Amino acid sequence: MSETDDTELEARLAEQDEFEPPESFVEGANVTDPGVYDEFEESWPDCWEQAADLLDWDEEYDQVLEDSNPPFYEWFTGGSLNASHQCIDRHLPERADEAAIEWVGEPTDEPDRTITYGELYEEVNEFAAALRDLGVGEDDVVTMYMPMVPELALALLACSRIGAPHSVVFAGFSASALAERMNDADSEYLLTANGYYRRGDPLDHLAKTNEGLAEVEHDVETVVVDRLGEDGFGHDLTDDQHDYDDLLADHRGAEVEPVERDAEDMLFLMYTSGTTGKPKGVKHTTGGYLSWVTWTSQAVLDIKPEDTYFCTADIGWITGHSYIVYGPLSLGTTTVMYEGTPDYPDNDRLWEIVEDLEANQFYTAPTAIRSFMKWGEEYPNRHDLSSLRLLGTVGEPINPKAWKWYYKHVGDEDCPIVDTWWQTETGGMMVTTLPGVKNMKPGSAGPPLPGVDVRVVDAEGGEVPAGGAGYLTVHKPWPGMLRTLYRNDERFIDEYWAVYSDTDSDDPEDWVYFPEDGAKVDDDGYITVVGRVDDVVNVSGHRLGTMEIESAVVAAEGVAEAAVVGADHDVKGEAVHAYVILEDGHEAGEEMRARIEESVEDAIGPIARPERVVFTPELPKTRSGKIMRRLLEEISDGEELGDTSTLRNPDVVEDIRQDVQGD
Repeated sequence: MSETDDTELEARLAEQDEFEPPESFVEGANVTDPGVYDEFEESWPDCWEQAADLLDWDEEYDQVLEDSNPPFYEWFTGGSLNASHQCIDRHLPERADEAAIEWVGEPTDEPDRTITYGELYEEVNEFAAALRDLGVGEDDVVTMYMPMVPELALALLACSRIGAPHSVVFAGFSASALAERMNDADSEYLLTANGYYRRGDPLDHLAKTNEGLAEVEHDVETVVVDRLGEDGFGHDLTDDQHDYDDLLADHRGAEVEPVERDAEDMLFLMYTSGTTGKPKGVKHTTGGYLSWVTWTSQAVLDIKPEDTYFCTADIGWITGHSYIVYGPLSLGTTTVMYEGTPDYPDNDRLWEIVEDLEANQFYTAPTAIRSFMKWGEEYPNRHDLSSLRLLGTVGEPINPKAWKWYYKHVGDEDCPIVDTWWQTETGGMMVTTLPGVKNMKPGSAGPPLPGVDVRVVDAEGGEVPAGGAGYLTVHKPWPGMLRTLYRNDERFIDEYWAVYSDTDSDDPEDWVYFPEDGAKVDDDGYITVVGRVDDVVNVSGHRLGTMEIESAVVAAEGVAEAAVVGADHDVKGEAVHAYVILEDGHEAGEEMRARIEESVEDAIGPIARPERVVFTPELPKTRSGKIMRRLLEEISDGEELGDTSTLRNPDVVEDIRQDVQGD
């Protein structure tokens, strides 16, 4: 393409605010009938039989929804099944020799690992037998503190095979975070690894594990995976620590009959942060959760058994549970696991994987896409990405500029993008387009999925008109929903259920699920999530959403990424401070600052004009890629910095502070 053609294309994309799915995609999509929305609304809740029908049931359920005790809803009551059987055994007749997991390690000089469904069956059975011999019984919680190695996915399926709920703790979390979660769950069993690789260096994970175990209030049997081999740190295992490979060797060829689990039996715990600081143990159950992630994987991600599907998340987070392990494997596809970072050994690492494995779907976070933009289009251009059929985003809202870059430079304008809103607590996707049915609007997640009753309401519970903004709320239960918080029903009610009803009733039947996100809705019912309700800057009495301002900042030519915070101001109460990363080839300075200010004023108005623009090569991010705006607020206000231990780049905070103080 000539430079002139490329410029014209950029201009056309910049002006376009709605995109149709490619005809070639729609022709082969799993869901193509626009009538699915009306069908699900008219037959609700029986519409969710379509999700349940994607599973094999040991005992058929006798009721789709039991709603006599809200908000403690139950789904597919009377039914029983086993998640490990869903993800492995039932695929063996057709898929035994086909790849279930394609694992790519970080070091490029070590061989990757392909695990077929037949091999998955063998190793999951062997580890399930080993866990039983260690004393793990039905309903015992097994904790996993693991990097992105195949044994983590195998362990999830081994636990579910014997009816033992799992609780995965992200490997980047601290030793104390591990201990806190194990104590809360009374978990007496742990799977960990001696280490893993990050940017070419081996990290000593077992030392951190042992530090955490010292804070656990009960005895623990620990299984250790040898990830590092000769690069290991020479730890000797204690009497209550067992080598994973030795356990498998001791149970070679063992087979374990899948334990029949009630639909409402717990499949796993996932701890997430709470407003009080104490993590919340979100409880997900077997029937509802598994049907939800299977249905959304098929309908939204358009996964087919013959596909190779690549999600860049970590299994330590809910996205990895739902859309690396349970959803894709339940559908019998090939799922990709990657151990490393997107920029090691070079900025094209993910595109190299897409090309090598001929991936058909690519599901990643907006923060990664903004990094791709900053690095430049030359990196995806190095590789043949023509195997891609669908792109997705997850984790936070994506601004239109990043969406269009992704659409053009990764999808070649030939892949629909599903911009998905959901949470740990929802289990799976809630708001997004069905890619074979709905048009896409950059920056807007889309309408609620069929059968999902999501509304944007005001403080009194009334629906806001088209073009209005308010609170995102869910008004009907859904199969993938959390059932409660582990051993804390009261907190479950307090944190998630609210009376946003025009009846102002105290009756639980009038309660709605309130995820604490703000949103806007347009004439077509498309929802744009604008961030947490507390992510606002109050400038002279005007409450401005930080996500909206950030999108306006990023819309300025040359800006790759931005974080907006409110800083204390004697007159205005708060002032807008923007921390900005520029694209390569663009320079910081007054001209760029003026361009950003103009972009914000054009998009929102003079009231949102940044009081201060700070140019920085990096932003403080957690290991999951989320920007820690709290630290930027502390820098803006000149306060003492809080805890930076959860950051993947803690040094950047001090660098930013020194730059701000030097201005």
